[in-house]
Amino acid sequence: MWGEAPYNGECCMVKNDIGYMRRALALARRGVGKTAPNPAVGCVIVRDGQLVGEGWHKKAGTPHAEVHALAMAGNAASGSDVYVTLEPCCHYGKTPPCTDALIAAGVRRVVIGMIDPFVQVAGNGVLALRKAGIKVDVGVLEEECRYLNRGFIKSVVSGMPYIIYKSAMTMDGFIATSTGHSRWISCEKSRRLAHILRAESDAVMVGVDTILADNPQLTVRHVKGRNPLRVIVDTRLRTPESVNLLNCDDADMTIIATTESDPAMHQRYLSLGVSVLVCRESEGRVDMADLLPRLCRRGIQSILLEGGSHLAGNLLQYGLIDECIFFYAPKITGNGFPPFSIKGINTMDEAIKFNIQRVQMSGKDILVYARPEAVCSQA
Repeated sequence: MWGEAPYNGECCMVKNDIGYMRRALALARRGVGKTAPNPAVGCVIVRDGQLVGEGWHKKAGTPHAEVHALAMAGNAASGSDVYVTLEPCCHYGKTPPCTDALIAAGVRRVVIGMIDPFVQVAGNGVLALRKAGIKVDVGVLEEECRYLNRGFIKSVVSGMPYIIYKSAMTMDGFIATSTGHSRWISCEKSRRLAHILRAESDAVMVGVDTILADNPQLTVRHVKGRNPLRVIVDTRLRTPESVNLLNCDDADMTIIATTESDPAMHQRYLSLGVSVLVCRESEGRVDMADLLPRLCRRGIQSILLEGGSHLAGNLLQYGLIDECIFFYAPKITGNGFPPFSIKGINTMDEAIKFNIQRVQMSGKDILVYARPEAVCSQA
């Protein structure tokens, strides 16, 4: 789900290039949610029309996609064409430069999906390959490659994580009844998709009101995948020690963001292994302009926002939500809680507008992907 963007093809592309890059993208998606702070990258090596090597980046600090593909190809890499979703690195980090490995293998041509925005690469990988006499083509399926790594790109360019807001709601737009009951609004298939989104995100974020109302686990249970970090935005430290997130085997994967600086208040959470992050206060809440860059510096590039209304409304009003995924269930409650709690909008001219990206069915539910217009204009 995370990397599935609609394709707007270019007629000048070679058909085989598109096909092999699609395979590289499919490989890259296997690493989504597992590679931060590195991007998810896939690589395919072709010689004489035959696929001889392929690989993907599996985890930060381990060999990159190109290295896995070259190992599989062996001597067949000499004189080959290489398809990679992101510009090969040309600097020493936790692993050696991939450009050096490609040059040493004697590849003939490298086809790149997109230039790496990371300042130490940013076109230098292409230059290194061309100086070695390797033909380089850039921009094959670039839109899809960029969409795949939109969290990485935003974090590198702006120092902020990419935020997806996910919400299940009734046809009349409520995420819970007037009594706060919300289980279950969406169908089983939609809940599985929501768990895929969790597995593909670096962190899941909720407000303390969601913790108090639903006591969620925020784990990946309906699909195979790893649990993300959990971030509770709790301005006044109202989270009870008895909630699920603080009484599980991986409580140390929970961060509470607060404005309360009293060490005595922190201790009841620290004793459970939970991290407490003290942030600036803005308008009586945790200042998101302070919290989000600090999470990004911790390697959190993508956040799945799951509630509640006040937190989502605050982030939306300040232009901090990049993308929304709405699950509309064929149900009507007539009243209840809206997905966004926003003050100050009195006319339709003042409404926050969205661009619909795509609409599809998810079991009995309607699944809508949308982006705030203000965010689209900045992209």
